Amino acid sequence: MLKESEEVNKLFRDWAITLGSVESFTGGLFAREITSVPGASHFYKGGMVTYATEEKNRLLGIPFEEIDQYGVVSREIAAAMALRGKAILNVDYCVSFTGNAGPEAMEGKPVGEIHIGVANNEGVKVFSHQLEGTREEIQQKGVELALNYLKAIIFEKK
Repeated sequence: MLKESEEVNKLFRDWAITLGSVESFTGGLFAREITSVPGASHFYKGGMVTYATEEKNRLLGIPFEEIDQYGVVSREIAAAMALRGKAILNVDYCVSFTGNAGPEAMEGKPVGEIHIGVANNEGVKVFSHQLEGTREEIQQKGVELALNYLKAIIFEKK
């Protein structure tokens, strides 16, 4: 995945834009992947791992009523995580991850259901997938998908 990370690094540096992240099922894997490339400090401002539901409320300010209505594994919560993370971290782009990497169903949502949010000044896009594989494979694929979505969204602006 180093190639995707390097490409994202180059895009963000070339465009002089900033990035942040809010992670749940990936547990910080996205932040680790981004910061594994030299030069990430020029654009990556930081991230949060809000693995527990109460931290999505406490750190991000997502109302429990919203979480109860949609469930933490949902497009709506992915969007809220990305938008609130963007504001809190004061970045141009914020990517969020919520989903179920297993080993068992959660909130009636199957293992492998994931939602990736990407917020920028124009709003938020959410990408949903049903992935197969081990817990680690689902986490890794989620990060890879997010890197590719970031590249695609930035290229749309060109």
